[in-house]
Amino acid sequence: MALFNRWQDVYTVYVETKDQIFAAARAAFDRDGQDGLSLRDIAREVGITPMAIYRHYRDKQALVDALVLDGLAEWSARAEALPQDNPVVWFEAMGEAYLDFALQKPRRFEAAFLTPTKVARRYPDDFVAGRSPAGVLYLKMFERMRAAGALADVEPIEIMITIAGLSQGLITLYRAGRIAGGEAEFRALFMRAMKRCIQSFLTEAIP
Repeated sequence: MALFNRWQDVYTVYVETKDQIFAAARAAFDRDGQDGLSLRDIAREVGITPMAIYRHYRDKQALVDALVLDGLAEWSARAEALPQDNPVVWFEAMGEAYLDFALQKPRRFEAAFLTPTKVARRYPDDFVAGRSPAGVLYLKMFERMRAAGALADVEPIEIMITIAGLSQGLITLYRAGRIAGGEAEFRALFMRAMKRCIQSFLTEAIP
């Protein structure tokens, strides 16, 4: 029993330290982005040596990968919280939720969608295989619209890639200061573009 308790204490300390490393890394990323992610600074924040981080994360990229997955999980939670009664209404709400995520949580968005990593989902295979919670919802809505005769004869995965490319492209341009006007103007532009894009794949006009 004493040996078990000792093992349990060691494991608890290990988990707590890993959580502290991640929390410090997330705070640094949210403050300064990937360029501000310093293992030395994170170690100092947690109160350990830089080398001790490698007991919990294989290398810096493994820590970055954890931040990417954390950002994707936050986006998935937002997507899954949207009502799914009406596919057309859902697409509009999804676009607005994506935009909110990008503008309200820019570093979380950056982690989820703009940070180089091998753990993020890749088109098309990961989405067709159902590895993306948000992607599963998109494909589900497309199938519902196809069953109702409201969707053009285009593969749903290609529609999803088109929507993703347009939405992320517009947000990237706005983040880089390449689109004039303030947030309100950009929001209006973004939602108009999303509506036109979705409309192009439907058999009837969106009212």
